[in-house]
Amino acid sequence: MNVQEVRKQFPILHQEVNGNPLVYLDSAATSQKPIQVIEALDDYYRRYNSNVHRGVHTLGTLATDGYEGAREKVRKFINANSTEEIIFTRGTTTALNLVASSYGRANLGEGDEIVITPMEHHSNIIPWQQVAKATGATLKYIPLQEDGSIDLADVEETVTPQTKIVSVMQVSNVLGAINPIKEIAAIAHKHGAVMVVDGAQSTPHMKIDVQDLDCDFFAFSGHKMAGPTGIGALYGKKKLLDNMEPIEFGGEMIDFVGLQESTWKELPWKFEGGTPIIAGAIGLGAAIDFLEEVGMDAILAHEHELAIYAMERMSEIEGLTIYGPKKRAGVVTFNIDDVHPHDVATVLDADGIAVRAGHHCAQPLMKWLNVTATARASFYLYNTKEDVDALVNGLIKTKEYFGDVFR
Repeated sequence: MNVQEVRKQFPILHQEVNGNPLVYLDSAATSQKPIQVIEALDDYYRRYNSNVHRGVHTLGTLATDGYEGAREKVRKFINANSTEEIIFTRGTTTALNLVASSYGRANLGEGDEIVITPMEHHSNIIPWQQVAKATGATLKYIPLQEDGSIDLADVEETVTPQTKIVSVMQVSNVLGAINPIKEIAAIAHKHGAVMVVDGAQSTPHMKIDVQDLDCDFFAFSGHKMAGPTGIGALYGKKKLLDNMEPIEFGGEMIDFVGLQESTWKELPWKFEGGTPIIAGAIGLGAAIDFLEEVGMDAILAHEHELAIYAMERMSEIEGLTIYGPKKRAGVVTFNIDDVHPHDVATVLDADGIAVRAGHHCAQPLMKWLNVTATARASFYLYNTKEDVDALVNGLIKTKEYFGDVFR
């Protein structure tokens, strides 16, 4: 992969921030967008902006073809069996809430168990807390190893015949840990439970094959994978989606409406009430085209190399702690002794370096780490070793600055 050629496709990277070249290390929060995605959105709004499915005029047909064509691109990208199994949503959060509200509430009761982990993003904790309260089910947590990884023996011990749902992120947005989803799914299925996967941090960076993983539901967001904000997708096995009820009602998702009763469209449209996110889906399709052209294996290898290089360079800084296992995705979360992460991020920003600081929507994990917040550098296909060097120099500068302040 030629990183310099890749970088040329991202207009936002070619600017200065606070008088310095932008070093963008916050892709786990949201990725930047290549020109192909920007142009796809512009083309839709300039040339064939229209609603989908309902109209027979030319613009409506073009918009429908673009929207449904994007669904096929998503299906192929994650290797789903059918486009009926691809539901467009606003993102991972909406997708997980759909599963919890539709499948969870209908299939859980007193004495049943939901199993997740302490490393989950709030979007994969709060929906299950709410479902547990509503149904009387119990929410259980798979314990983490000392480095934040998951041991399958702990999964075996936590998942029981009473477990009905197991929901785990494939890649941690804090620790960078890559969880053994295929093996966890096998354990869940052995006990008759369904497997839900938060793929927000994995889908942008590695090949996803939902059939190989044998997960029952898989959720991800477009904006983390070079696509627009406000669009994502939920994959669900058809046999499960067929038996689930919609949670949004109105136009687009209905078949027949009477004065007292209504019926729903077939999959996938019964879950897509209202005017769908047409431009977002088309932009997501363009992002998938771009990522496939670069190559998902090449992207993963590049980020792995950057993560190793970053941890090696950052470990040279005395008083800097890196969280998570050695084997990880392109995320390095850290703290500097006696310096608040927000102060770290502020000093780095003065040099044009963008990192994330806070609890990263993972407060239970922060408590497990015994910290209130951390700083996080996250890498994507457009980052370079020079970006890492800039980060390290900025961290040394930060440490020296606050050392002088408190000396």
